Amino acid sequence: MATELNNLSVYNPDDVPSAEGMRFGILVSEWNNEITEALFQGAYDTLIENGAKPENIFKEYVPGSYELTYGSVLFAESNKVDAVITLGCVIQGETKHFDFICQAVSEGLTDVSIRYALPVVFGVLTTNNLEQAKDRAGGKHGNKGVEAALTAIKMVALRNKF
Repeated sequence: MATELNNLSVYNPDDVPSAEGMRFGILVSEWNNEITEALFQGAYDTLIENGAKPENIFKEYVPGSYELTYGSVLFAESNKVDAVITLGCVIQGETKHFDFICQAVSEGLTDVSIRYALPVVFGVLTTNNLEQAKDRAGGKHGNKGVEAALTAIKMVALRNKF
């Protein structure tokens, strides 16, 4: 979790299992695309750095963060991935829309993960403003996409143990 003292992109590679042979679906929300594309780059680079092959990383777009749940179902039903990484950015506005979207997405992604016994990683920024989003998409707090990729690798490795 990002704090003022924690950079999301800093990790010890010795603590990460090899991603060799693992297949990842990455869903990227088109809304706030300046942020979500930066998150994608962080996730993609981290997967490659940890042994994933480019041909085993599948990128798809959805219109907004709300649609990440259904996109995750499509990846799960395709049986072509070992984990799904969802990347989005919801920025607080003047209405309750923020609360409804964030709750629906977090609950929806959890449901997909449980229903399909598939790691579905929540890489959605839920920030108060654009500056906070930029800080977590390659800024002073690193890149949440890196954290999401590391989580996916670790969860696939855990699943493979069982």
